[in-house]
Amino acid sequence: MSAYQPVRALRGAFAATCAGAALLALAPSTTGVAVAAAARPATVNAISRADKAEGAKAHPDLLAEFGGAVTGPQASYVEQVGKNIAIQSGLSNARGDFTVTLLNSPVNNAFAIPGGYIYVTRQLTALMNNEAELAGVLGHEVGHVAARHSAKRQEAASRNQLLGVLGSLLSGVLLGDSAFGRLGQQLASQGSQMLTLKYSRSQELEADRLGITYLKRAGYDPRAMATVLDSLARQTALEAQLRGTSNQVPQWASTHPDPASRVRDAQAQAGASATGMTNRDEFLTRIDGLVYGDDPKQGIIDGNRFTHPELRLAFQAPEGFYLVNGTQAVSINGDSGKAQFSGGPMGMGLDAYIQTVFSSLTESGQARIVPSSIESANVNGIPAAYGVAQVQASSGPVDVAVFAYDFGGGKAYHFLTITRVGGAGAFNAMFKSMRRISAGEAGQVKPRRLAVVTVKAGDTVQSLASRMAYSDGAVERFLVLNGLGSGARLAPGQRVKLVTY
Repeated sequence: MSAYQPVRALRGAFAATCAGAALLALAPSTTGVAVAAAARPATVNAISRADKAEGAKAHPDLLAEFGGAVTGPQASYVEQVGKNIAIQSGLSNARGDFTVTLLNSPVNNAFAIPGGYIYVTRQLTALMNNEAELAGVLGHEVGHVAARHSAKRQEAASRNQLLGVLGSLLSGVLLGDSAFGRLGQQLASQGSQMLTLKYSRSQELEADRLGITYLKRAGYDPRAMATVLDSLARQTALEAQLRGTSNQVPQWASTHPDPASRVRDAQAQAGASATGMTNRDEFLTRIDGLVYGDDPKQGIIDGNRFTHPELRLAFQAPEGFYLVNGTQAVSINGDSGKAQFSGGPMGMGLDAYIQTVFSSLTESGQARIVPSSIESANVNGIPAAYGVAQVQASSGPVDVAVFAYDFGGGKAYHFLTITRVGGAGAFNAMFKSMRRISAGEAGQVKPRRLAVVTVKAGDTVQSLASRMAYSDGAVERFLVLNGLGSGARLAPGQRVKLVTY
């Protein structure tokens, strides 16, 4: 969550051309590799002026939505790889026609939009194990653009060809098709890696195959597409396991190919005897030190606790709930309810602030959602207030609660929760946990970073995993991060990734 955001209780993530789902979007790209002019494809689908204009218009909003751009040597490396792979697509033979951005986001994500704009998050980059995999992920995304997939599904986008919204993708899953149902779907999907049903099954597979084609043209080992898909599938399963949630793909996502079939398809297209460069050592050297997970500037999640050193606040989710940090808000998810934490300008006081949040849940022409009353409170010395409204959803009545805090200086923060009727008390402990933190406590918050180390004699998976900056699943995290199987054995001289403070 960024340092200070206006009230945006219903703001969804950009979706139409963004691959917001683990296993829904992967891409190929390349780095400092000299590509012979003769090997480059002819430009058959050139970037139009209209595409460039729309891409340039969307770019600042996408940066804001996904945490901004990482700068420095790591970003320059990703840019180099991305431009090298993008020219294999036929969209343009000029590297300067492409803008490649490493996003400061803790979500596994990559996407591209018409106009030559390509994006990958630092989190997904950290999951990769060689340059060919990075090239493959970026190439997959460029493949969607080259195949005009976003244009073909323009009818499903409610904004424009570049930027869609969640729309009704999850409507009916929890609360039905009403405006309030859309509230439920956004609370459910904030920061999620299954963010949107972007592309069809055939489009995802076509983008995989185009990405593999680009890898071959650039001289990379095309098998990298399969290995990065496999890593992403394993990471998704691990996160579900650590959260105690099901990793089963829900029915509403069934239009997408399952992870195993995509891996098999990519392996078959690449060929078992395929060869090519991977540039593993170069890749590991260039991403060493990359921030992993949450950036303290956006707040840090540690288990079920959230601490924001810049906002100088902290709270704790109830047992059985898990947190997901987004650029605009933090989501809190559990079986008995869902919630979102965000903030905005105080305005005319807490009562008016709470009324504004409720008003933002109502679409034009629909009855306003109004709390039955607004009660004052004091939480750990912070002036607070809360209101609850009962709303009729297609699945039955539900309670919506807004619990807001006056942090002074014209700033307020709030929780927006949704539960079955009478269930708002599931979040009482969280409401009461909100507290200010001292400058000293804020100064102790440090980011996790990737550390590339060389295996020494006597090192084992277990001994290296014990150095990971996690109290849960350290061995499993280490194996997935390095693309290693459960029975893997390390050899002296081998380079591996750790996540440390």
